[in-house]
Amino acid sequence: MKNNGFVPFMLIACTFNRERGVVLKKQTFIQGAMILLAAGIINRILGFIPRIALPRVIGAEGVGIYQLSYPFFIVLVTLITGGIPLAVAKLVAEADTGANRYSPQRILQVSLSFTLTLGVVFMFLCILFAPWVTKYVLTDERVYHTFVSMSPMIAIIAVSAVYRGYFQGKQNMMPTAISSIVETIIRIVCVIWFAWLLLPHGIAQAAAGAMLGALVGEFGGMLVLLWKYNRQKKELPLANQQNMSNLTAKPLNPIPSVLKETGTPQPGLIRRLLAISIPVTAGRLVGSLSYLAETIVTAQSLALAGISKGLATAQYGALQGMIIPLLLLPGALTSSLATSLVPSLSEASAQGDRALIHKRMHQALRLALVTGAPFSVFMYVLAEPMCLVLYNDASIGSMLKLMAPFALFIYIQAPLQAALQALDRPGKALLNTFIGAVIKITLILTLASRPEYGIFGAVIAICVNSTVVTLLHAQSVRSLLQFRFKMMDWVKTGAGMFIMGAATLLVYEETAMILPFWVRMLLAPFVGLIVYFIVMGWTKMIDFHDLSRAPLIGSWFKRRSGK
Repeated sequence: MKNNGFVPFMLIACTFNRERGVVLKKQTFIQGAMILLAAGIINRILGFIPRIALPRVIGAEGVGIYQLSYPFFIVLVTLITGGIPLAVAKLVAEADTGANRYSPQRILQVSLSFTLTLGVVFMFLCILFAPWVTKYVLTDERVYHTFVSMSPMIAIIAVSAVYRGYFQGKQNMMPTAISSIVETIIRIVCVIWFAWLLLPHGIAQAAAGAMLGALVGEFGGMLVLLWKYNRQKKELPLANQQNMSNLTAKPLNPIPSVLKETGTPQPGLIRRLLAISIPVTAGRLVGSLSYLAETIVTAQSLALAGISKGLATAQYGALQGMIIPLLLLPGALTSSLATSLVPSLSEASAQGDRALIHKRMHQALRLALVTGAPFSVFMYVLAEPMCLVLYNDASIGSMLKLMAPFALFIYIQAPLQAALQALDRPGKALLNTFIGAVIKITLILTLASRPEYGIFGAVIAICVNSTVVTLLHAQSVRSLLQFRFKMMDWVKTGAGMFIMGAATLLVYEETAMILPFWVRMLLAPFVGLIVYFIVMGWTKMIDFHDLSRAPLIGSWFKRRSGK
């Protein structure tokens, strides 16, 4: 999740007010999304280093063992922290507008005590019941060491989730961005290093070593969040003093007086926290349980299809450890949009500003659509050579090619779900996710158990699931907000994708006799991307005004647009 230090430095610089020396300045919705996007892109790109290297170290079967423990882990993390970050972000954003009587610091303290207690309890339960879970639930006893290595991450993530929610509620996305970058850098090094060190002891131990590397990375990310919060606490008195000197007759922020609240009983705050987090957690838990059920049902279905346990584990490892991460690479954008959207929509909703809510939704959906589209094209047109370059295995490219056209539904799903949660309609998101999960599991049982489909039955089920859930979310948002989707955006983006795909394929195939393979793999996407941006600029899907609002590069585009 990281880079050479230049981008984090520039990201930090853009949030500093040098005249005041304080880092407490809020970012706008676009700035916050772009900061998280920059970190997300760095994380996704660098995160592919272990994705590429790990299969070469421990093989597809080792990756399968490594991946098998993740669905159960995600269920537990979702159960503990699923709705807490969003609830904390929403309450802190409301506190900053005076919409509730609790201070941001009190919200943080109560949330942290609640989630840390749950995290520690579940960590010990995981270690205690690891033999039973790996034997009877995950159906592969080789996962035992990986499962135990994973357990301490539950408590660490519980702490990190609360602090991330706090900073996001403050509309300061920088700590989240920096901590995720640090976490990824540490994880890259440790996952590969620990797996290599333990490989002589067997594949199962090597997979456990990789999980230990992920644990060290999570711990490093948590330390960054704690450091940023302690630094902010030291700067808060200075910031408040400076704010007081700038106040007019009407106070701009009620926080200084609220900060005096220390001994107030907190049952009301806990109830409010749970009222927001439980429906969100339930919705995410459905998705996590669906993922766990998908793992178990896929393994059983492939066995019914006559596929051996070793081959089934390798195929599932390729799907979940290689193809899905590649497909979700643009998720760096969608997750950043969703994260930034929650406090922005919560603030607009608290002020009753429906026009601003519609504006933010259009911005988020258009950004997700326009930036996700070229990834979908590349993964369809260059599926086999891309898998050959990344994983030294062109055969798995057929799975990527099948899933690529449905990727756009995945990319716009996160902003739609975030809107439902931010506007206190998590029950809608829960129902939609549940319907999609039932359809997915049913299709896996029906298709993956048939020899002619095999692992492709699971691929088809995942594609159908993402499409159905996204369409249901879109209908829910439309009904809730009387929101009108701009269908011409889809038409224009579709035209750009088609032209871009044709240009990419033409360059790749026509240069086969004159250029080396690696040059073609760089040149074809580059030409295709240039063509795509020209079409998007010509159709007004991208313009200088949009780009002028982005941090770092915004001032350059503002000069170019003459504004």
